[in-house]
Amino acid sequence: MQGTVDGFSYGLVTPLVAYLMACLGGALGLRCTTRAMTVTRSWRPGWLALGTAAIGSGIWTMHFIAMMGFTIEGTPIHYDRAMTFASLAVAIVMVGTGIFIVGYRGASGTALFTGGTVTGLGIASMHYLGMAGMSLDGRLEYDVPTVAVSVAIAMAAATAALWAAGRARGFLWSVGASLVMGLAVAGMHYTGMAALNVHVHGTSDPTAGEPAAALLGPMMVGPLALLVLAGIVVIFDPLVVMGGPAAPAEHKPGVPAHPSVHRSPARGRLRARGPVEHRSRTPQRR
Repeated sequence: MQGTVDGFSYGLVTPLVAYLMACLGGALGLRCTTRAMTVTRSWRPGWLALGTAAIGSGIWTMHFIAMMGFTIEGTPIHYDRAMTFASLAVAIVMVGTGIFIVGYRGASGTALFTGGTVTGLGIASMHYLGMAGMSLDGRLEYDVPTVAVSVAIAMAAATAALWAAGRARGFLWSVGASLVMGLAVAGMHYTGMAALNVHVHGTSDPTAGEPAAALLGPMMVGPLALLVLAGIVVIFDPLVVMGGPAAPAEHKPGVPAHPSVHRSPARGRLRARGPVEHRSRTPQRR
């Protein structure tokens, strides 16, 4: 029996909140990626790892907030805990691979294409692995061309977001990049859901897994905590909070902010001696 699928059982609440979470994760993650391109190599892995955690947590949270508004008529939906955690791990690993490629090689050329492709595939893998963790009294089928379109949307939008992050010149660039990253996740998610067909058996309730409210609510605490941590670190730069590299000499305490003018040693010695008396060269009469 063909099941009736409803992805908006709470109206526009879940899509809007999900999109905002994707934008928040993208904003923090891309900001960390941009910051990584301006620091020394010793600080770069830390910024890139934080950006990876922020983006991975943001897209995972977005997916399952959207899934809270997903219902199928005729059968309840349960989720497998291990598969749900695996989708988060896959998102972080694959997105991290793409972020580190762009962070070390730059947001242009082959590095940008490779990093954007891997990041987009990470978003898609997280989505379909999370869908595979659903347990219901029925069978899921996907329209292959629509699935291909959803993966292409994720790769194209992720590449565009990384490109914008690499050329960020101010607040508007950062906002634009995060909106594009949110579009990559949300566009991929809802296009993938449009490819879904459900055949309900109508025989019994699923015995495996846990209900969405009981499982996903507590599981979101960790990713949300990571987003909060990333936000705090972005606001309070660790190079300042943790003491980072030494400041330039002209900015150290007790040193003038303006560079000193180079003077010849002779003039320096003359000034050190104080004013010189001007004597007349006219011979004195005795």
